[in-house]
Amino acid sequence: MPRFDDIHEYERDLDGSGLSIGIVMSRFNPDIGEGLLSACVAELTRLGVAAGRIEIATVPGALEIPLALQNLAHSRRFDALIALGAVIRGETYHFEVVANDSCHGLMEVQLDTGVPTANGILTCENDEQALARARQKGSDCAQAAVEMARLLSAIEDRAS
Repeated sequence: MPRFDDIHEYERDLDGSGLSIGIVMSRFNPDIGEGLLSACVAELTRLGVAAGRIEIATVPGALEIPLALQNLAHSRRFDALIALGAVIRGETYHFEVVANDSCHGLMEVQLDTGVPTANGILTCENDEQALARARQKGSDCAQAAVEMARLLSAIEDRAS
């Protein structure tokens, strides 16, 4: 039986105090975006992120989100970023292109810059599904952003 006494485990830390968070929200599907944003900001403040340390940028659609996030990440003002929006399936292949490319862009931003980026771009069959998921997903993204910012900070602290 292995012994775990000497193994270091990073504990989940959802203390948002002192963190700066950047949010990029798509204006396409505005009711869904606003639901995501409302839940996200409410959860960030509940976790202790000061309102003055949250910045929100809006963009036309999901494909524009990664570029805005990349610019926020390069500013080095943010401990974590959050992408919010919705891609609703239509009758064309466009849904797959937008869903896949926006997700891929988010991954590139966080891997290229080292700034954690929570993906709150919903991919749903219809507006009803997206509206039903918006509040929970917005809250989940806030928690993911804070948790990842704290984890990366703890890893860096342990290395020094």
